[in-house]
Amino acid sequence: MDSEAVESLGRVAHGGNTDPELLDFSANTNPRIPSGVAAVYEAALSAAKAYPADDYCEFRAAAADYVGVTGTEIVPAAGSLAGMRLLFSVVLGEGDSVAVPVPSFSEYAREVRLQGAEPRFVDHDAILDVDPAAHELVLVCNPNNPTGECYPTGDLLAFAEACHDAGTVLCVDEAFLDFTDRPTLAGTPGVVVARSLTKMFGLPGLRAGFLVATDALQERLETARPTWGMSTPAAAVGTHCLGATEFVADTRERVADERARMRSRLETRFDVSPSDAPFLLCRTTDPVGDVIEEGKEGGVVVRDATTFRGLDSHIRVAVKRPEQNDQLLDALGV
Repeated sequence: MDSEAVESLGRVAHGGNTDPELLDFSANTNPRIPSGVAAVYEAALSAAKAYPADDYCEFRAAAADYVGVTGTEIVPAAGSLAGMRLLFSVVLGEGDSVAVPVPSFSEYAREVRLQGAEPRFVDHDAILDVDPAAHELVLVCNPNNPTGECYPTGDLLAFAEACHDAGTVLCVDEAFLDFTDRPTLAGTPGVVVARSLTKMFGLPGLRAGFLVATDALQERLETARPTWGMSTPAAAVGTHCLGATEFVADTRERVADERARMRSRLETRFDVSPSDAPFLLCRTTDPVGDVIEEGKEGGVVVRDATTFRGLDSHIRVAVKRPEQNDQLLDALGV
């Protein structure tokens, strides 16, 4: 990690609301969690008196089954962001160039800079058109946050092959991919996939996730990962959630139905971007601050999306339960 970057960089703004009187639409987490989580957590908590088994065999097996790879390709991490920091620390050096999409998850650029590397910002619509040979690493968020759309699978695979041929690492953040029926790039040579249990399973505070990598890069990540990097309760609950296939299917169907319904209502006031994710990006002609205050008066919090590089007149709203979504729509007057 670059010491000068540590001195100069600050924190990144995110969604999330601590006021219990307000319904939070600023963070894109599932309002439901799989059944049985509390019992699994309680059982694992008693086992936390000892160090976790550092091989994380059960978690690796569940994660591998979830994305369709072998357990040897899974690198456990305390959330996908911790996994990406591990990746960047392994492959990036001072002055290395990294293609970073905008607008997209704001932590990417910060994490790249913390390693002393240089983010090269590229419009998210054009990220698959960059020359891989010009960069040490390319980042893709699929589906992209905050815009919400997936990249065509064929285009992603062709770009992955170009990156592999150029010796460039392609990191694909698939934090929201399990809300879609699109195939993962997990297991593709030269690609490192980052996955999170935060979004689909509604457990952002658990801090559980994993990377998927192959060959020599997987071996380097496995060597460099922190010992006991995931707590015993996180690994146990993560293993349990990754087997909740019916829960995933039900969530995917609910989000698709509600997203379509919300978009048709929101479009009466906002310019709403197409989305494959559990959120909608809305461009407003009214001042963003006024829209946010209007939402609060109606008991909801929406995300100020002007904190994303390249956006200056947008809000983002999560897709929740039907009755919660009705409250949002009423609060925004649509």
